[in-house]
Parts: sequence; C-alpha cells; structure tokens
Amino acid sequence: MNNDTARNDRVILIAFGANLPTEEYGAPADTLKAALRRLTEDGDISVANVSPFYETAPVPVSDQPWYVNGVARLETALGAHDLLARLHHVEAEFGRVRRERNEARVIDLDLIAYGDDLLIEEGGIQVPHPRMHQRAFVLLPLRDIVPEWHHPQLHRSINDLISDLPTDQEIRKQS
Repeated sequence: MNNDTARNDRVILIAFGANLPTEEYGAPADTLKAALRRLTEDGDISVANVSPFYETAPVPVSDQPWYVNGVARLETALGAHDLLARLHHVEAEFGRVRRERNEARVIDLDLIAYGDDLLIEEGGIQVPHPRMHQRAFVLLPLRDIVPEWHHPQLHRSINDLISDLPTDQEIRKQS
C-alpha cells in the first residue's frame, strides 16, 4: 500500500529505541535492526516501512547516552494485545530488563498506534501510546513514514502535534 493513501484505521505503528550496546548485536542501531528482523521471523508480522534512524537526547534530560530511535509501520493479523506481548517478548530476548522508568536500555519497543483503536486499560495496554504526542523521537520519524497520520484520540495531525513539541528536545536524523 502506498504511504500517501494509507488510512489510520489500517496503520499499526511501533516506536523503537536503544541507547546501550548489546554483546550479541553491538551498537544500538544494529540491535534495533536485528530486533525488527526478529519480529518478522514467525511469519505473522511484516515490516511495511521503517523511518530513518534519529539520534536523540534522553527525555527527561539526564546524563545517559543519547538514544537511537525510529518508527516502523507493521502489517499483522495479530490483535493489539498479542502484538504488544510479542514486542515485550522480543525485548526480553534482546536482554531488556524493566527496572525503572526512563532508564538506559538495550532496546525499547512500544506499540504507539493500532489503527484508530483506543485501548486504555488500567495497568495494561494503552493505545495510542499515552506520551507519544509529547516526544520528538516518536513524531519526527512517524511523519517520515506516514505524513498524513492523525492522532485517533486527540484528533490532531502529525504536523500539529510536532508544532506543539517542547523546544528543548534534542534530535537529529542519522546520515
């Protein structure tokens, strides 16, 4: 499907990031590429499009290394809950251990949108991702692959959301 004609109700999006190397895959960008390949190995998920990678300062600001971030558009018959479980499974395979929020990590895979679905469960799945609209490291790569996307809960375009971002988020596209 052409990105220009993609409709929100069929657009499944994940954000990915890392700021620590792994022993097996090396630099964060290489780990993220391997994780995207791993997602497709079972045959029930395909990666339709991947944004360029971005280097981003940690949010909130800290002394952690900068992150490598991006967004991918997936195609799958898996429901949102099963897809999120798969993302968590791949994170664990790649060495992610969840200890505290906003800590440095070898990998982070977030389900940021599942079509136009609104799923908000106390202590569980939240789609669209509850902070995605506040993060340059999600919105800028998202605009690269689905420039006509609209937030299904806020009813705002990607460009409107980007215009409201705080100016202190440091981000640069990797060459």
